Amino acid sequence: MKLRSTVFILFIMCYFVYGQKKPLDHSVYDNWQNIGARKISNDGKWISYSVDVQEGNSILFLYSAKNKISKQFARATKADFTNDSKFAVFQIRPLYKDIKAVKDKKLKQDKLTKDSLVVVNLLTGTTEKIPNVKGFKIPEKGGSYVAYLLENMKEKSDDASDKEDGDDKKDEDKNAKPLQLVVRNLLDGKSRTYDNVIRYEFSKNGKQLVFVTKKPEEKKTKDKKEGKDSGDEKIAEKKDTDKSKPKKYALETVQIVDLQKGTVNKIAEMEGDFSQLSFDEEGSQLAFVGTSSAQNDLVKLYQLYYCNFKTNKKEIVTNENAQMRKNWVVSENRFPIFSKNGKQLYFGVASKPVAKDTAMIANDHAVVDIWNYKDDYLQTVQLKELKNDLKKSYAAVLQTEKPDFFRNIDGEDLDTLRLVNDGNADFVIGVTSLNNRISSQWEGSTKKTYFLIDNKTGSRTEIIKNLNGSVEVSPLGKFVVIFDREKGMYFSYNVKTKQTLPLNNGLQVSFVDEEFDMPDFPGAYGIASWTDNDESVIIKDRFDLWEFFLNGSKKPRNITNGFGRKNKITFDTYDLDKDIKSINRKVLIYLSAFDNTSKANGIFKTKIQSNSDPVKIQMENVWGYRGLQKAKNAEEYILVKESYTDSPNIFATSDFSEQQKLSNTNPHQSDYNWGTSELVNWTTFKGNASTGVLYKPEDFDPNKKYPMIVYFYEKLSDNLNRYVAPAPTPSRLNISYFVSNGYLVFTPDISYVDGLPGESAMEYINSGVEKLKQNSWVDGTKIGIQGQSWGGYQVAYLIAHTDMYAAAWSGAPVVNMTSAYGGIRWSSGMNRQFQYEKSQSRLGKSLWEAPELYIKNSPLFTINQVKTPVVIMSNDKDGAVPWYQGIEMFTALRRLGKPVWLLNYNGDDHNLIKRQNRKDIQIREQQFFDYYLKGAKAPVWMTKGIPAVQKGKDWGFELTEDKP
Repeated sequence: MKLRSTVFILFIMCYFVYGQKKPLDHSVYDNWQNIGARKISNDGKWISYSVDVQEGNSILFLYSAKNKISKQFARATKADFTNDSKFAVFQIRPLYKDIKAVKDKKLKQDKLTKDSLVVVNLLTGTTEKIPNVKGFKIPEKGGSYVAYLLENMKEKSDDASDKEDGDDKKDEDKNAKPLQLVVRNLLDGKSRTYDNVIRYEFSKNGKQLVFVTKKPEEKKTKDKKEGKDSGDEKIAEKKDTDKSKPKKYALETVQIVDLQKGTVNKIAEMEGDFSQLSFDEEGSQLAFVGTSSAQNDLVKLYQLYYCNFKTNKKEIVTNENAQMRKNWVVSENRFPIFSKNGKQLYFGVASKPVAKDTAMIANDHAVVDIWNYKDDYLQTVQLKELKNDLKKSYAAVLQTEKPDFFRNIDGEDLDTLRLVNDGNADFVIGVTSLNNRISSQWEGSTKKTYFLIDNKTGSRTEIIKNLNGSVEVSPLGKFVVIFDREKGMYFSYNVKTKQTLPLNNGLQVSFVDEEFDMPDFPGAYGIASWTDNDESVIIKDRFDLWEFFLNGSKKPRNITNGFGRKNKITFDTYDLDKDIKSINRKVLIYLSAFDNTSKANGIFKTKIQSNSDPVKIQMENVWGYRGLQKAKNAEEYILVKESYTDSPNIFATSDFSEQQKLSNTNPHQSDYNWGTSELVNWTTFKGNASTGVLYKPEDFDPNKKYPMIVYFYEKLSDNLNRYVAPAPTPSRLNISYFVSNGYLVFTPDISYVDGLPGESAMEYINSGVEKLKQNSWVDGTKIGIQGQSWGGYQVAYLIAHTDMYAAAWSGAPVVNMTSAYGGIRWSSGMNRQFQYEKSQSRLGKSLWEAPELYIKNSPLFTINQVKTPVVIMSNDKDGAVPWYQGIEMFTALRRLGKPVWLLNYNGDDHNLIKRQNRKDIQIREQQFFDYYLKGAKAPVWMTKGIPAVQKGKDWGFELTEDKP
């Protein structure tokens, strides 16, 4: 009997030692995985996907759908397949630790390993690695070519090899160094090399390649005897620094390579600079801009070059062209674009820049911003947009059949210009907010007037004036669909007849946001798709899809047959091929589906012309079906699915009933005490139904009592099946971390009443908390609240009106709406008035119309009632909320002797950007809630603080026996 008892005890001990899962800690973040960039080859036989970590080296996987095997490549990035699906091409970056060492200035730039290019032959499985490559390109729609530049390893590189992915897309670097270009035919392995290349471009079909060469600078020679510059060289060097002397560009040459014939032809050459290389769809036409101005000219003058290789026609559009407006010039800041049919070329023109007076002595003149009440935009907006405005250009269009003639179709009064039918239409859409811009200060948006602008004459035809809404053009340009936000109505405008017809007039269903709860007109659910030949448009209501015939010849049809509204499922169409702009009404299509009740996600199928319910293929308690990708030439698909318990993984399928899981991210998650998510439904104190999500630890025991943190913003319950990776967040709640460490986390949905945002938050949050407190496993004395931005405001409001919470964390809050009302959102330069009158703050009136609303909803005016310890995060470079709002809150509570702490992450934004700051705040947030909700020891930063003289030396994380 004793032996049996001993064995049993040992078994129990082993179970608790080895069976219990450990909680997450702050060391896990960097290596936590996610699915990054993914692609499927055009034939659907190969899939590439990247498994990324938060901080470290990624792994690229190449998966063969036929052989069911994968290849792995460490540190690979920018993976792509050739158009014929025969090759995969990607780059290998240096080790993350080395890139970081360069950024931290612990490793010299020239010691950093250069990128390598990898080419995988998907037919034979062979892999080739090419070292010291600076970027690569492959044709988008044809050919099996790759082109790449080779780094010059003889020179010390000052290139930013530690740039983030995508930075090197800035191909028009004016200081690009000449390098060797290699162009390889991947099918036969033959390569051609071209020296001193600074930029290059394939035609989409892979038949042509254009590149620009630059004569390299002559190296200065040293005096052999003295090992230093000779006297003559010093004089020459001194002359070179004379800014009044024109500094010519090096000789540049534009050359075109016929990749099929192997011929190379010179297109243009001069001491100047060529850029903005652009082919037409077939690769038979080329356009680019160039300047022969001096490098140090304050104003450089450009010309447009046009070449037609079929007709051998060339044209240079100069600033003296008869069609050019007076004092206007060709702009280098707009990329030339050919229409898809190649018949029109759109390029940029602009008023001639005015050179800055370099002779002016800065100390003799004031530096001042002058604000004028008649300005279209506030000075803060103007200064924010200054760089863009200085480079602003306007569209002109050249008819390629007659390239010596072009028409200015844009104007300084227009905000934007939209091409129609991939530029094939003989008109464009012009948009202007002129005379309506000042009101954006309090409206948040502007009413706009829309025009048809003729490409050959430049004449304008007004479509609609002063529209609060949106305009979309049908794929072929036969119709314009207008959404009027103030009327909640859609209209169809016939481009040929110039007639406008109402589309949803008389229908009982709403096509605008049914849950919209701001003091403004609700927005539309939007256009889902178009049908072939511009016959009809598919428009969304909250649940279903409707077909409206654009010429008004037939009545509207609910193509999902009311199935969505009946079952609370929201349907939408897919855009799976960017080259296909419309849907065949007779062809089977897939619809994404979201169950608004259960939050399940899935896919259905139907035909536009069908009169029956859509057919369910798959519905799962996951998130991800909306991000579906399709092979261009095959019925093969990939998608990334996730749930709160299942890390994101990539799946491949051909029919959705069977899906093959390709990846296995975060297998180590099973070592940790994770959690579960479930919906909670309740009725508020005022009788309103609401929903929230409750997260519980994986080892949840209903016989225990748990502390709880309530995190909120507006509505978060649709995130029930979203995976929440443990990560240092920008001041939001790290849900997975806290759940793993024995907390309950509750995220309630909130609906608002105009003028009462604070009371609305209290109604929904507090009633949801009271509902959960009815459970014996919720410790009602140990409940904390956390919110960021709008959530931070609501935290401040709650603690100023109730003492039911034991601890609070308020990130970037507004506490005084009267002072914040006139503030500036520095990220955009916009004034904050619109936020209170029309948007998120939901007061619906100006400060002088209803001062009582601003005071009533401002926590500062009842701050003396606060009994809850609170941490505030307000950063001095916050681009959305004036950071002095946090100071107002802190100084008020400090004066009242309330326990309060303020974190200002120097130089960081509204939501923390710098990863080191995100890691820091996660530790402080954990320590704060652990102290007040778990009875843990308090850290030094809470008990004694960190004086300025200790800043950067002591972070105060040490735990003490002292009390705050």
